[in-house]
Amino acid sequence: MSSSRKLVIYAALAGNSLISLMKFAAAFVTGSSAMFSEGIHSVVDTGNQILLLYGLKQSKKPADERFPFGHGKEIYFWSFVVAIMVFAVGAGISIYEGVHRLFDPRPLENILLNYVVLGLAMVFEGAAWFFALREFKKAKGKSGYIEAVQRGKDPSMFVVLFEDSAALLGLLVALIATALTQLTGNLYLDGVASIVIGLILAGTALWLALETKSLLIGESANNHVVIGIKKLAQGIDNIKHVNEVLTMHMGPDFILVNISVEFKDEADANEIEDTVALLDDAIKQQYTNVRRVFIEGEASHSILR
Repeated sequence: MSSSRKLVIYAALAGNSLISLMKFAAAFVTGSSAMFSEGIHSVVDTGNQILLLYGLKQSKKPADERFPFGHGKEIYFWSFVVAIMVFAVGAGISIYEGVHRLFDPRPLENILLNYVVLGLAMVFEGAAWFFALREFKKAKGKSGYIEAVQRGKDPSMFVVLFEDSAALLGLLVALIATALTQLTGNLYLDGVASIVIGLILAGTALWLALETKSLLIGESANNHVVIGIKKLAQGIDNIKHVNEVLTMHMGPDFILVNISVEFKDEADANEIEDTVALLDDAIKQQYTNVRRVFIEGEASHSILR
C-alpha cells in the first residue's frame, strides 16, 4: 500500500510542477486573472504533495520512548496542514485576485495561448486524476466513494484525488470564462472565474479538513474490524463475557486495540495467561494492521458503573 500511495503522490507532483510553470507563463502573457489563480492552485498542490511525501516518511519512523506507539499519525497531521494550505493560500489568493480584477478589469491578450495551456493542463491533470482514481478504487473495494472517504484511514489517497478533482473543475471554469470573455467582450468574467476557482478550493479544503480531523484526534477502526475482534474474543475458551472493544488508528497501518473481558470463574492464573496469549495472536493473525493489543480482565458490572 505504501508504494501505491507514493506513486499517486509522485504522479501528481510531476504533473502539477509542469502545469504551474505553464499557467504562470500564460497568465503573464495574456493578463488572465483566472489563469493566475490556476497557477497559484498548481503551486499549492505541488507544495501539498511535498508535504504528503514528508508526512509519509515521518510516519515510518520507529517507536521510541517519547512516542511508544510510533509516528504513524504524522501523515494525519500533514494531511490537515494540506487542507489549511489549500484554504489559506489557494482559495485566499484566488478570491483576492478575482475581487481585485473586478475593480480593475483588463482585456485578455494572446488568448489562444490560454486555450493551449488549459488544454495541456487538462491532459496532464486528467492523467494524474485517472491514476489517483484507479488507486482509490483499489483501496475502497466495494464501498461507495463517499463511504470510502469517510471510512478510509489513509488520507494520502483521497487528498490527492480531491486535489486533482478540484484542479480539473477549476480548469473547466477557467476555460469557460476565457471562451465567454472572448465571445462577449465582458472583462468582468475573468475576475468572476478567479473567485469561483477560489470557492472551489475553499470547499475542497473544508471537506479535507473535516475528513482528516477525526483521524488526527483518534478515530476507531472500522465497524467490521471492531465486531470481528469481539467475535474472536467471544469464541475463546475461558472468556465468559466481552465487556468492550476499544480501538484507535495510530496510523493508516497501525491499529491499537484495548479489550475488556470477564474471565470464567474457574479459570486459574495459568489458563488466563494462555487465554490472553491466544487471543492476542488470533487478533493479529486475522487483522494484520493490529500492532498492539491490551487485554484487561474486568468484571462486567464494573464497566456498567
